[in-house]
Amino acid sequence: MVRPLNIAFVHPDLGIGGAERLVVDAAISLQKRGHRVAIYTMHHDISHCFAETRDGTLDVRVGGNWLVPRSIGGRLYILCTILRSLMLARQVANDAEKYDALFVDQLSAPIPLLKYTGAHIFFYCHFPDYLLARRDSLWQKLYRAPFDLLEEFTTGEADEIVVNSRFTQETFRMAFPHLGKIPKVLTPALNFETYDRPVDNDDPLLRALRTQKHIVLSINRFERKKDIALALKAFALCLNEKSKRIAANTCLLVLAGGWDPRVVENTQYLNELDAQAKQLGLCTRTIAPSRASKEARSLLPEGTISAPTVFDDDDDDGDDDASKAEQMALVDVLFLPSFSENQRAFLLSVARCVVYTPTNEHLGIVPLESMYMRVPVVAVNSGGPRETIQHGVTGYLCEPTADEFAAAISKLLSMKDDRWQAMGDAGHDRVKITFGLDSFGAKLEQLIVGMLQRPTRASVVLGVLMTLFIICTVGLTLLLTWWL
Repeated sequence: MVRPLNIAFVHPDLGIGGAERLVVDAAISLQKRGHRVAIYTMHHDISHCFAETRDGTLDVRVGGNWLVPRSIGGRLYILCTILRSLMLARQVANDAEKYDALFVDQLSAPIPLLKYTGAHIFFYCHFPDYLLARRDSLWQKLYRAPFDLLEEFTTGEADEIVVNSRFTQETFRMAFPHLGKIPKVLTPALNFETYDRPVDNDDPLLRALRTQKHIVLSINRFERKKDIALALKAFALCLNEKSKRIAANTCLLVLAGGWDPRVVENTQYLNELDAQAKQLGLCTRTIAPSRASKEARSLLPEGTISAPTVFDDDDDDGDDDASKAEQMALVDVLFLPSFSENQRAFLLSVARCVVYTPTNEHLGIVPLESMYMRVPVVAVNSGGPRETIQHGVTGYLCEPTADEFAAAISKLLSMKDDRWQAMGDAGHDRVKITFGLDSFGAKLEQLIVGMLQRPTRASVVLGVLMTLFIICTVGLTLLLTWWL
């Protein structure tokens, strides 16, 4: 019998991405096992988060965001993020509560300061950050160099390091050769209760999503590294009259994903995708997030509509419901930025297939969600999806080319219902047996208890260096902010 532990999670931005889903599920699993849990984060928008973080299920505490901006003149994101994480670490350390363990993920920079809380540090590495950063110029390489070194040595200060897949484990070993550590693998799980909840069919946000067409669904943040353009190109090939893969106007591509108006790349990439779709001859429409401000809506593609009023008679645009329905029937690609959980549940309940386009994705929670919801997945044959998707059984693994993706999508769209349902059932069974939250929670608890049996030691040198780093860089950041 494990004694109840006091555990805090330290996570940068509590939004609706895969990393956030992991943190929420991990916290819930430990809470269900009798442990006391709190989550510290730098940003928590109740209109853009998972229900468990806003309905009182989890104790969420926000801090570290009052002094340092998210960026300086649209640049220096990593510097500002690290500074904000250090300010958050200061809040954790100053809290009256004493924790047995701290679950830290994504950012390793605050670990040396967090160790002064006396708690053991459990670091969950989704993927080495320095491998995700661009270095297209000498300036970028010089700028990133100290942060890359900082990431490696602060990661090494954790008492336990865990990664999300065997792919990430091997990448970690090659990325951090100086550490000489091989992290353990703890594959994320799904909280089945979340996905078993019935869809609220009275939700007005579902109006524009109801269609007689087959839905091809993509769920990913609007970031260029996710290569959502691959889904567009493949879908355009499917509709190409010469290819004769599927009949025209019988399917709809829904591109849903995390979209934050504060993130420049999110807004730019969504507009780029809309323009690219139109160049491919596809008719597009974007549905604005339900609580988007006027300023946020101005950043969305031209012609964006509001979901609750798509077919409302009281609109003042002069079109009646029949006219609007006809217009929506002509849409080939529907963009759904910052969707709600009910919209996600609805789409996964009606989709014919899910396309997952990132190459060398460290794991990918979307394929697991899709398979559990009995939707076959088409994904790139690399990274984490190779460990979750069974080719030809629960979906298809393809090379990242539009032609291969189009062939797999067409196969699923034209597949007989009994064969398609068999693939969906196989995916559901695989996830239920292999990726359950109970098993995940037991393994996580075991790892944390094992970590607590070993002594923890705070590095005085790194602690002093991090303190100096905070003082110097906060001053520099404020100076640059004023100057720019």
